[in-house]
Amino acid sequence: MYPLKRNRRLRANDAIRGLVRETIISPNDFIVPLFVTEGKGLKEEIPSMPNYFRYSIDLLEKEVKELWSLGLKSVLIFAKVPEHLKDQKGSEALNPNGLMQRAVKTVKNACPDMLVMTDVALDPYSSLGHDGIIENGKVLNDASVEVLAEMSLSHVVAGADFVAPSDMMDGRILAIRELFEDEGYVDAGIMSYSAKYASAFYGPFRDALDSAPVDLIDVPKDKKTYQMDYANRFEALRETEMDIDEGADIVMVKPGLCYLDIVRDLKNEVNVPVAVYQVSGEYSMLKAAAEKGWLNHDAVMLEQITAIKRAGADIIASYFAKDVVKLLNQ
Repeated sequence: MYPLKRNRRLRANDAIRGLVRETIISPNDFIVPLFVTEGKGLKEEIPSMPNYFRYSIDLLEKEVKELWSLGLKSVLIFAKVPEHLKDQKGSEALNPNGLMQRAVKTVKNACPDMLVMTDVALDPYSSLGHDGIIENGKVLNDASVEVLAEMSLSHVVAGADFVAPSDMMDGRILAIRELFEDEGYVDAGIMSYSAKYASAFYGPFRDALDSAPVDLIDVPKDKKTYQMDYANRFEALRETEMDIDEGADIVMVKPGLCYLDIVRDLKNEVNVPVAVYQVSGEYSMLKAAAEKGWLNHDAVMLEQITAIKRAGADIIASYFAKDVVKLLNQ
């Protein structure tokens, strides 16, 4: 006897597949990471991230306007700080005329309605390459949190809509939120990197910002004392719930593809938007495989992005954002 129910009826052609598709990708899903650097007239390709660039402030305006024209409405800014401005306490992070602060103003002047988010961590500003202050071979939590809160305030004073603490210090969300409230910036948002794992996928990003931990005897060789152990699942929920209680508006899982179980866990349990950062290693792996002819770049890119959203991501920070949207607009 033949089956009365044939699931293939809903897969017969593009029209029916599109009609019943459960997961739809749009420009509104994306945050675009932007790398800024000092200098003029610079659009530097990052060697380990093909077709991704660092922009000097004067070229940032053009890039932002192009993103907006494509329907991309949110950016996340990272600053590549010159070596001579780095120290062990990340002092340059608090400079009101620093690269990050000027980049925020540039984006807002170029495109006032663009949602501007900023990276909050000390590693781009630290001569030691860590997300916090180091003393006697340890990353200090509370002293680092004080600086991170002041850093966050300087970003919103410059015009940032959201800050995105990526440091994984305990208690930094509460410190930032309280400082915003005390200073009258009650509408400033916080997108917390709540479940950020100590991953091997960050290498190309650290090349982009020259922010890898330095190899010295009295400096931790990695970030495992503050970023999460990638073997752990339930810890992510504890971290995330604490950040929400402390005042986070959006929570994030980082990296993406290897952590989709975590994304689904959080989506099932929390009542704030869940973001995912599809990180540099995920980007570069596909670029390299496609260059070799081993994978179809656009097909795999769309499959990866769809998988992230299907897992429960409300927001996706991705280096593929521009490529995806151009493909969708064809």
